[in-house]
Amino acid sequence: MDRILQTNPGLNYHAHKAEIDAAVVRVMEKGWYILGEQVAAFEREFAAYLGVAHAVGVANGTDALHVALRACGVGPGDEVITVSHTAVATVAAIELCGAVPVLIDVDPVHYTMMPDRLAAAITARTRAIIPVHVYGRPAELDQITAVARRHGLLVIEDCAQSHGADYRGKKAGWIGDIATFSFYPTKNLGALGDGGMVVTNDASRAEQAGLVRQYGWKDRYVSSIPGMNSRLDELQAAILRVKLRHLDAENARRRQIAARYTSLLEGANVGLPESPAAHPGHVYHQYVIQIKDRDTVRENLDRQGIHTLIHYPVPIHLQPAYAGKIRCAGPMENTERLARSILSLPMYPELTDAQVDHIARGVLETTGPQA
Repeated sequence: MDRILQTNPGLNYHAHKAEIDAAVVRVMEKGWYILGEQVAAFEREFAAYLGVAHAVGVANGTDALHVALRACGVGPGDEVITVSHTAVATVAAIELCGAVPVLIDVDPVHYTMMPDRLAAAITARTRAIIPVHVYGRPAELDQITAVARRHGLLVIEDCAQSHGADYRGKKAGWIGDIATFSFYPTKNLGALGDGGMVVTNDASRAEQAGLVRQYGWKDRYVSSIPGMNSRLDELQAAILRVKLRHLDAENARRRQIAARYTSLLEGANVGLPESPAAHPGHVYHQYVIQIKDRDTVRENLDRQGIHTLIHYPVPIHLQPAYAGKIRCAGPMENTERLARSILSLPMYPELTDAQVDHIARGVLETTGPQA
């Protein structure tokens, strides 16, 4: 069997090659490449898919968080609560606004923010909470938003890994005050380059986001507020419009793959994520297991032609770039333990059942059954 990559966005391009190539040619022939009709159409279509009123395309997922924070008035001296078990982009965006990241621990099973740690993290300077829907599993938004409302705080959903995920009958991105998405090529809805989106039901915040993304222009070349250059380009928007039409089917395939992994690995000496039956809204951006001797297992799988990754190997609060720049509100025992034990198995809709079976056998051979 050929080597199995942990993620393989090229296969997704080939799955939709004819549609994508035609969409790219239309943009090239049109001759308008920045903030044109493709971006406007994708903003409308993505907003309609989520059930939100407004969507603002930006250059990447980090910028989406940065723009959303600024659209909410978050700035220097403010505090924003999020988690340490996340991609560094979440914390980088807070710092880019001049705000202080305040980090709390995650649930050891769901990997998402622990709502019962929020109250102790809130101070007079707290402005917002950013729950991260890591690996495609929505955070416990009911509890998080309840805390936020009691304290007059904003909820900014980080949906970079949860395109199409469902939370109690609503799409992730609908519940908070504002939400952000990344369209990095490996995402469930991935561009063939960078891209991002800010979504909200609040017209004034959407207007602010639109101003921030392009120099603060209401009238061209006249900045009404300080802004930046973060624009989703026409080519990526055209590609994403094609891929959006296939997102639900591909998420369904991810759930099938996750269910197959879970069935094959039940009884193995590994910690498994929630099954699709236990959380049908999960879209499995990653299928992440926990293994005591993770590095040995990873090396053995690599020898069998199975590529794996670690999402994420070093918690944000332990990274040198953020020493002295963040505040940890309470212990991080779950986050630190997960960093030593988690392993992301291959996960993308083009995986075949035979490949999934091969990967599961490799895990079983190197971990053995539960004691």
